[in-house]
Amino acid sequence: MPHYLLFHKPYGALTQFTDEEGRPTLSDYIDLPGVYAAGRLDKDSEGLLLLTDDGDVLHRVTHPRWKLPKTYLVQIEGEPDDAALQKLREGVMVKGRKTAPAQVERLRQLPDLPPRPVRDYHPTPWLRITLREGRKRQVRRMTAAVGYPTLRLVRVAIGPLTLGDLPPGAWRELTEEERATLFRAIGLDPKGSAPSRAAARRRPRHRRKRKPRR
Repeated sequence: MPHYLLFHKPYGALTQFTDEEGRPTLSDYIDLPGVYAAGRLDKDSEGLLLLTDDGDVLHRVTHPRWKLPKTYLVQIEGEPDDAALQKLREGVMVKGRKTAPAQVERLRQLPDLPPRPVRDYHPTPWLRITLREGRKRQVRRMTAAVGYPTLRLVRVAIGPLTLGDLPPGAWRELTEEERATLFRAIGLDPKGSAPSRAAARRRPRHRRKRKPRR
């Protein structure tokens, strides 16, 4: 039976299962063999990852053909004006290529996120940015291109899947409803490889693997 996991990647962890330098990786938190991340978050970014051993889902979630939206909460340095936000919406030049149009809005209230100190001075603005493409460090490079470097970045949604109240370092299996909704979003048959009804009725549990002390 295929596995479909939601994981809240904490700050400082790598989106891979091994690292020759001994840095924190997915294996410090996830003890289920054979699953791979559908897409990446860099070491300094946090938030939602989808992991699975289903090759079709891995391919479609990451392939640009399906343009699955991914939403980020982004803390930036400085107060952006409307012109800067409009540039982000229309696309900016990153590494010689213009980014695709994006949804960008300024948050009126601070997001409800686990605390993580960023800077020692006053709070700075937050944006909600939704992309339909996935270039390396794209959000950080976009905000820097308009003069407002990213201080903190948290992915909160991948298509119809959301981070919700999943705490950092925890993971859970998708519910049957979540799996069906994801399959529809990427053009797969929602009835394929469905988990048993008994398993679907069980409330998903947050699981966390403690890192060994060094």
